[in-house]
Amino acid sequence: MSAIAVNPLDRAVRFYDAPIGKKAVMAVTGVMLVGYVVAHLLGNLQIYSSNHEQINGYAAFLHNPNNAVALWAARSVLLLAVILHITASVQLFFQNRAARPISYYKKDDVPSSYAARTMVWSGPIVAAFVIFHILHLTVGAVLPTHDVGGNPVTPDVRYNVITGFQNYAVSGFYIFAMILLCMHLYHGLWSMFQSLGLSHPRYDRKLKKFSAILSILIAIGNCSIPIAVMAGLLTYN
Repeated sequence: MSAIAVNPLDRAVRFYDAPIGKKAVMAVTGVMLVGYVVAHLLGNLQIYSSNHEQINGYAAFLHNPNNAVALWAARSVLLLAVILHITASVQLFFQNRAARPISYYKKDDVPSSYAARTMVWSGPIVAAFVIFHILHLTVGAVLPTHDVGGNPVTPDVRYNVITGFQNYAVSGFYIFAMILLCMHLYHGLWSMFQSLGLSHPRYDRKLKKFSAILSILIAIGNCSIPIAVMAGLLTYN
């Protein structure tokens, strides 16, 4: 009897229908998004440079028309990753809820369990913050933004960031979102290691510690900017 050929697309669909498939999608897209978060933070930290034009030069490089294709390609990939990540997480949540309508009473790892429970609402809030962040510093729909010489290719990022964070409501929401991002990343990174098959009793503790340290450092780096602005340590002039 000859073997029946299985359509690769059917195999992919069947794999995704299972919880492990959704976790794999979340893990791969999570790696991409964490990489972006780290790169974005490193770019933002240039605001501390003694050369006040450094962060503006970095922004001008990104907005240079010669880099438009690469920039929009990166944005498209990130947008697709976000859509897949959110879709898989929502579907996995309802799939797990249908399979186990009554949650376990005992929580062996309180910090991890708390981070996992907050994923349900921290994710949407962080997503809402990303939209707000784009409207604020990219589109200029929240607060007025400036360009260097009135040229949108050369945004005055330093001015826009500092004047934006002088608004305590904006800074407060930003810091709140970064705290939620920290918890989201902690559980997400730890789950990512498990989904990618990297979990092992011998070094699980180290992976958890790495997830916590990286998440906290990202939160500290991001929160330091609005705090420094409100404290008067970062000024435009």
